[in-house]
Amino acid sequence: MSREEPLTAPAEGRSLADQAPEEPWNVVARNERVNRNWESLIAKAPSSAARCYADLRLAPMTRRPGRVFPLRGRQYRGAWEYEVTSGDRVFYAPDPQQRKVIVYYAGGHLSPAPAP
Repeated sequence: MSREEPLTAPAEGRSLADQAPEEPWNVVARNERVNRNWESLIAKAPSSAARCYADLRLAPMTRRPGRVFPLRGRQYRGAWEYEVTSGDRVFYAPDPQQRKVIVYYAGGHLSPAPAP
């Protein structure tokens, strides 16, 4: 059985989230494989991954046209997409009641998008 684990924080992302006026959200990877893929994104695009991490911790449900948006369709209920780079995406499901973000995919752009 897969177990959630804390998403690896990029060095820059930690400092951005620590400046938040309110309590940041807890960001977790659905499983170890997702976290490894996330770490590959950090190595590939450190500043973009840091911005993504900070946004997920501070305002995961804030739309940014063309960059951050909820997915449409019944199979994607509650799921969001974050464009980290032109070819890399993070798909996640925010839980406002627990203030927790579960990242269920990190990596290259897929079509169709993976469901949570």
